[in-house]
Amino acid sequence: MTSAHLLLRQATADAHDVVDAAFGRFDLTRADDYRNFLSAQAEVLAPLEALLMKSPQLPPWRPRLALLARDLAALDADLPHPAPVDGLDGPGELLGALYVLEGSRLGGGMLVRGVGPGLPREFLGATHLKGEWRALLAELDAAAQTAPAEAAMLAGARRVFRLYAEAAERVATAAA
Repeated sequence: MTSAHLLLRQATADAHDVVDAAFGRFDLTRADDYRNFLSAQAEVLAPLEALLMKSPQLPPWRPRLALLARDLAALDADLPHPAPVDGLDGPGELLGALYVLEGSRLGGGMLVRGVGPGLPREFLGATHLKGEWRALLAELDAAAQTAPAEAAMLAGARRVFRLYAEAAERVATAAA
C-alpha cells in the first residue's frame, strides 16, 4: 500500500503547480510584490490556523500567523480580510489541510533565500524543527487506514491548495 503522504503528494501535484505559478508571479525582491505575496498568504493562513487550532485531534504543529503579521507590519500593511475556509469539516479533511499548511513551511524555507535585502523574513524563515515534518507524515500515514480516510485527506488538501491559488489570483489582480 502506498503511504498516505506519498498519495497526497502525487494526487495534489497539479494543484501544487497551480499555486506555485500563482505565487511565482510575485517578485520577492521588491517590497510591493513581497507585501502582496504575504497578504495573499495571510488571507488563507489566518482563518485556516484558527480552524485548525479548534481541532484537538490534530498532531502537534506551530502556528505562524503572528510571524506573518509582523512581516506585514514591517512592510506597513495590516492583515487582510480572511478568505472563507468552509468545506473543511472532518478530521481527515483537516489533516489534509494541515499537510498543505506544513508543506508550505518547507517551501518557505526555500523562498526565503530570494527575499530582497532589508525585507522581513520571519514568516518564510519559520522552517520545521528537527523531526517535525517526518512526525506529521507518520501521523498522516497512521490516520489513512481506509479509502474514505485517504479521500477525506485528499479533499482537504485540494481545498486548501485551491484557497491559496484563489488568494494569489485575487491579490495579483487587485495590484495590477
